[in-house]
Formats: sequence, C-alpha cells, structure tokens
Amino acid sequence: MPQAAAAQTDTTRPPSVPCPSALADKATCYSGQDSNGAYYTIAVPEQWNGSLVVHAHGGPDLGDDSDPSRSAEDLERWAVMVDEGYAWAGSSYRRGGYGTRMAAADTENVRRVFRSAFGTPERTYVHGQSWGGDVAAKVVETYGKKNGPYDGALLTNGVLGGGSRGYDYRVDLRVVYQYYCRNHPRSTEPQYPLWQGLRAGSSMTAQGLRARLQECTGFASDSEERTALQQRNLDDILAVTKIPERTLESHLRFATFTFRDITHNRLGDRNPFGNKGVRYSGSHDDKALNAGVGRYSADPSARRDLSYDSDLTGDVSIPVLTLHAIDDPTAFVEQEAAYRATLRGAGHGKNLVQTFSDEQEHSGLSNSEYANSIAALDDWVRKGKKPTPSSVASSCPDFDRVYGTGCFYQPDFTPQPYLSRVEPRPGGTRWPAMSAAQERSWSGIDGVGIAP
Repeated sequence: MPQAAAAQTDTTRPPSVPCPSALADKATCYSGQDSNGAYYTIAVPEQWNGSLVVHAHGGPDLGDDSDPSRSAEDLERWAVMVDEGYAWAGSSYRRGGYGTRMAAADTENVRRVFRSAFGTPERTYVHGQSWGGDVAAKVVETYGKKNGPYDGALLTNGVLGGGSRGYDYRVDLRVVYQYYCRNHPRSTEPQYPLWQGLRAGSSMTAQGLRARLQECTGFASDSEERTALQQRNLDDILAVTKIPERTLESHLRFATFTFRDITHNRLGDRNPFGNKGVRYSGSHDDKALNAGVGRYSADPSARRDLSYDSDLTGDVSIPVLTLHAIDDPTAFVEQEAAYRATLRGAGHGKNLVQTFSDEQEHSGLSNSEYANSIAALDDWVRKGKKPTPSSVASSCPDFDRVYGTGCFYQPDFTPQPYLSRVEPRPGGTRWPAMSAAQERSWSGIDGVGIAP
C-alpha cells in the first residue's frame, strides 16, 4: 500500500465490510455514511497502484432516502477498476430523485472521505455511466479545474446532452404515446398535463404502466399475436420517436415516474419541458398526428433551474475520455455528439477523446474495454500524450487476454448530430445549452437550480 495511505491510522477510516465476492482476497472494503446522509463504499486493493477512481452512479434512483446498498452494488459491477489496481470510492447520494449538482457534490464528498482516511492519491479519476456520466461531467466542470483534485475523467454510455434538451425525446414519447393510446391517463381518470409524467397523487405502478402499454401496442407479445391496431400503434410510436422497441417500456417509465419526480418533487409543479413548434413525422398520418398531439410550453424559470442543475458548459480543463456503445438503446450515441459540440463550442475540444464500441447494451460494457479505457486515460494523464480512437482500440487486446470479454471498438465511427435523433425545439440548436457565462449569471439567483 502506498506510503500516504499507510500513514493513516485505522481510527480515521470507515468500518471495514466484506468485499463483493469478485474482490475477495484482493481488496479491503469499507462503508459509511457522510455528513449529508449519503452512504458510500470504498475499496482499496491489496496491490494498490496509488490512484483512485471515484464513481458516479446512474439513474436517478427514485426514493426519499440514500440507498445503503447502491454503492456496494456499483463496486461489484465495476470491480474491474480494483482488479486493475485502483482504489475505488462511490456514493449512493444523499437522497433518491433527480439532482445532478447534488449528486456531483456527493461524489466529490466521497473523494474527500477517501482522502481523509487514506491520504491523497497519486492521481484521482472520476468515472460515471448513464446519468452518472452527466454527474461526472458536472464534477469535472465544478471541481476538476486544472491543478485541482481530479486528473481526468472517464464517461461511459453517458447522458451527456444535459437535462434541458437530453429528455426532449421522452417528452415526445409521452405526448405521441397518449395521442395513439389514450390510456395514460384514460378519459375516465383525472386529467393532467402530460409534462407532469404522472399526477402527484397517482397510485400507478410500473406494472400498471406496463399493462397499459401492452393493451395499446401489444409490445410484449409476438407480432402475430398483436391486433392490427396494436401493431399500427406500435409502429407509429417507434417510427416517430425513434426509440428502440426493446427499451420502449423503460423510456415510458422514465417519462412517467422520473418526470413526476422532476416536475413535482424538484421543481414545485413547474414545467421545464416544451414541444411547441415541433413537427412530428414518420407515422401513417403525420398531418393528423401534428394536429392532435398535446402541445406544451416550458415555464422559463423551470427550464432555467433544470438547465442550471444538469446542463454542461463545456468548461473542461482536464483530460476526458468517453466510451459509448453505438447501439445503446437508452442513452443514444448521439448524446456524444452533443457533448462534443458542447466542448468545442466552449473552446475546450482538445481535452476530449471519444471512443465507440459495436455493442448494444446500456448498463454494461466489456470489462476488457473498461480496463483498457482507464489505462488509456491514466497514460494520457501521466505522459501527456493524447490518445486517439485507433490507439485505444489497438491496446484493448492486451486487456482482453486477462478478462476475455471482448474488444468491440470502432475507431472510425462518428455519431450524427444530436438533433438528427431528437426533434429540435425552437432556439435549441446551439451548444453548449448553458454557457459558462450563463451559469455564472444564474448562480447569483437565490434558490436557482434543484435543491439537494
């Protein structure tokens, strides 16, 4: 164990706990709860290389409290980082529900917990996947200034378009679904504007939502078992929204339950979402769809608060490496185009290297690629030589000989612009969605953003 860590006394450390089975006899694990109420998990490998990976988890998980098991589950999922010799620290965040800046603050806090207990690492990297990619990117912009505590960032399958634009396709799903299905809500139920996702007092469950989706589209049935109307509804919804069939249900859940959390719990029943001026296409009757679909305008203060909380300015001064599955059905690969445009628009494109893999899942990528990616980032930081997609791809086979999970890099791939996948809103075509100057201006407004 490096000297900085060895110098710490055991009394400064959190209680030790059993490590996940994948790390048995390889590391010592610790857990605790920070001053804000967030549970966390830390792992220090027996053969520690002196560097730390701070992990930002995805979601957001919905619920009132911090989940004591979440960070432990994330450690098990990304045990490959510890296998590679890195210490690992992850927070469950102080509460459930949306709050990107809150999650970034809790991620930074677990880094401080680690430093207090084990000393200052030689290098510190932040890693985030899914919504955690947005959280980690916010960590970079908020805490990762040059010569600061973070040396680099790894963002994998990240939701990098930010909140004010990154969920527009789910707004579209919510209104297009209701146009065709008319059962969310039904005409016999209390009505509410669809931007709410779900009215605050509703007792609908995920199972209940699934039943309504099945009723309208037959999505869970074989195609030959669907009625003609179900098949047409399904075809139209998928064609218009460009959402993959296999994740239709999960996107509708987000546009229902997480939208309720954002609009009701976090924004006080204000609407940050709009679709005025959007022309939908791809259905069997676009004219009727555009005439009949629900239309909404965002409350400027709500949109400001969501933007301040979750949009990215591109103010990045440390190396950032991304890895994204080309066929990610949840965080579309075009999110990477939005992030690229954000950093370039802010004049910091030189600090970004993007890599892509021919994979089809959102929640997990190849362990060989995770190990390769953190090594490529570490090499960039230590030696100052910026990698290329080709150089990252070429180094992966060395790691695959250890992990055997495959290398699927496509170094020549470039994602299409974000707005090729998501219908643009008037005035929402330039990146960054929130400039650094706008962020500074808004930061002076009392109560701006989303409360922790």
